[in-house]
Amino acid sequence: MQAATARARRLLASPAASGIQGILSASHRGCAAAAELVLLPHLENGFPASRSSPDHTRSFSSHLPRTLLSQTATSHCRCNKSVCYHMARAHLSTDSSGIDQPKESAEELYQKMLKSVEAQTMPPNAWLWSMISSCSSEEDIKLLFQILQKLRIFRLSNLRINANFNDHLCMKVSEACARVGVLDYGLKVLWNHNVYGITPTIGSAHYLLQHAKEHNDTKLMEKIMQVLRRNSLPLQPGTADIVFSICYNTDRWDLLSKYAARFVQAGVKLRRTAFDVWMEFAAKVGDSQSIWNINSLRGKSIKHYTLTSGFACVKGSLLERRPENAAATIKLLHKHLPDQKKPFVKDELQKLVAEWPTEVIKRQKKDDRKAMEEALIEDIPKMISSMAKSGLDISVDLDKLTRQPEAA
Repeated sequence: MQAATARARRLLASPAASGIQGILSASHRGCAAAAELVLLPHLENGFPASRSSPDHTRSFSSHLPRTLLSQTATSHCRCNKSVCYHMARAHLSTDSSGIDQPKESAEELYQKMLKSVEAQTMPPNAWLWSMISSCSSEEDIKLLFQILQKLRIFRLSNLRINANFNDHLCMKVSEACARVGVLDYGLKVLWNHNVYGITPTIGSAHYLLQHAKEHNDTKLMEKIMQVLRRNSLPLQPGTADIVFSICYNTDRWDLLSKYAARFVQAGVKLRRTAFDVWMEFAAKVGDSQSIWNINSLRGKSIKHYTLTSGFACVKGSLLERRPENAAATIKLLHKHLPDQKKPFVKDELQKLVAEWPTEVIKRQKKDDRKAMEEALIEDIPKMISSMAKSGLDISVDLDKLTRQPEAA
């Protein structure tokens, strides 16, 4: 084994191998042995192996003991792993150097982009995205719109780009306005003709409407709906869901009726949730005619009843003093509901007895309250009795159905 190793070193020291001697000058000693293993097959009798002798490698390496080959191969692998480890470690440490960096403020990002524009260079998109996410005050939003305007001018004059920023960025701008609560600037996002390069979308309007919903702000909702109309932005089913919820939560039946008519006129296909809110509100204010009109419209696009829409029809029948029809509606609803929802019929029926009469009576004109109260106190027990006769026996506490002093 020692003789074979010595022979290999003599070959490497020969003039024929001088061109490749530098390969063995690796800093890691383990790599030298591996390099010897790589070079040995290419040398034969002191000269580089010729391409015409394909068996030279096998004949030369056959003189080396297997232990030497195994040791040098193992050393070569360890050398490679060590080098790769140190390279990966250096690479990772470089990449992770920015993790502990403090987040730049909106003002700092604004200054960076401003300097870039003044130097006739388009700043990286990442700066603008970071600024949008960093906005936390009205001043930040003002700076954001200032830089958007400057970028719009730069794109037009220097880059000859006429197109607006992409829709996703525009929605993020409206989201930032809603998050910070600077709604005047948020409304600017919805205008077709603006100097900021922003394309108005209904998605941007939804961010602002969601803010109005969280704060029960009907005035903001009306402003948004007005801007949508002026800029001809198409209404969507999701828009109706938010608007109907705001109107219901703020107890504004007049606004719900107004905007519902606008959605229907625009041909918006309302969702089941929107119909539920609309019909429940109609039953809450005691408008039976609206219940039937809404239900007719609902039936054109939605086949099955929900608990809410079904019990709205029940209340409509009671308002018109038709307790038998109300009982038949409950039985039909119970029959077609999924099994997991059937137990909730009793809960809705109990709420109809205990809560709804008081709610609907107080919304009537003072002169009509007493008559409605007497009618409901008489007709609701008839409805329960009719249900039992038809085979649907649901126990309900009728003791809560009593005359209300304030209704008199």
